[in-house]
Amino acid sequence: PRSRGLGDVYKRQVHYHPTTLSPYHPTTLSLFYSFPFLSAQFFFVLSVLILMKRYCILKCLILICLLFCVAEGQAQFDARFSQYWAVKGFYHPGWVGQADNKMNIYGSYGMQLMGFTHAPRMMYFGADMPFSLFNKRHGVGVGFFNEAIGLFRNQRFWGQYAYQMKIRKGKLGIGLQVGMLTVAFDPSDINLGDETDDEAFPTTAESGTAVDIGLGAYYSHPKFYAAFSAHHLTAPRISLGEKSQIKIHPIFYLTGGYNIQTRNPLISIQPSMQLQSDFTSTRLDVTGQLFYSYRSKVLSGGLTYSPDTSVTFNIGLTVQGVTLGYAYECFTSKIGAASGSHDLVVSYALDLNVFKKNRNLHKSVRIL
Repeated sequence: PRSRGLGDVYKRQVHYHPTTLSPYHPTTLSLFYSFPFLSAQFFFVLSVLILMKRYCILKCLILICLLFCVAEGQAQFDARFSQYWAVKGFYHPGWVGQADNKMNIYGSYGMQLMGFTHAPRMMYFGADMPFSLFNKRHGVGVGFFNEAIGLFRNQRFWGQYAYQMKIRKGKLGIGLQVGMLTVAFDPSDINLGDETDDEAFPTTAESGTAVDIGLGAYYSHPKFYAAFSAHHLTAPRISLGEKSQIKIHPIFYLTGGYNIQTRNPLISIQPSMQLQSDFTSTRLDVTGQLFYSYRSKVLSGGLTYSPDTSVTFNIGLTVQGVTLGYAYECFTSKIGAASGSHDLVVSYALDLNVFKKNRNLHKSVRIL
């Protein structure tokens, strides 16, 4: 049969066959995309903003979850971090500048499908900070993402801007994200079986770059938060050589959480969820976490369930603005718990005092 080239090989799903594949056997990595017309994207975003404007946040979350869940399960381009609540800047450009008087610096490293050859490895680094201009509050941020999956390597670099405004007791950030996306293919370890002369596959390393644009809204309240964002709105096409092209379809993220204070002032419960979909593939993560706070220290632990996919355990510790989090994802499929995924997050909140008169005053070390 005629090969359809790299567009079929590049897929964010590992096909697992328990009768033929061991954890030490090379896996098949491919990517399949399809997406409705751009008008559907516009009306969907408009509907979300109207619902949020009327403050029906919880109803909005439930409604959109039901709409997304009708999609069939396929694969997506974007990587997924198990601790999605700890890397808000990766998913939501509207988040940047939400933390008053603080610069947030965060990084994450993930190892997925342990034991599989050419299994995904990903790294993310980002930072954001608020600033004031013309008596208005804004936020800026940057991010870098690198992923190795099979014979492919994905890299993204972006800048973010958000306009922050107060709405009742909360804050709403409307953000824009602009960056570059690069996909590279290295055929040095490719295994085509008997079709060694397939012209659809490059014989030398190839790479391509495209502009990548996203936008989103993030609303935070002392008791809850809700966010919506859309990535890859330009549906970038990346050419790998003269005969192969990869099209990346838009992906939507919906995130929400609630803070429940118990009778014990040191203990709180925070349920949260994240839904990501390109209307072809949909994944829902539902999380419950327990937080214990004592002075400047916060200890947390929780559980995340993704229907028909996995169960994830996480633990975290915050000391004087430094947060360290670890999560392990156990797959509920035949892949098994032993071939799960590790996720490590480190972040630091640096005081800036950008909204005070005497801000960013630094004294000599000798005087201190």
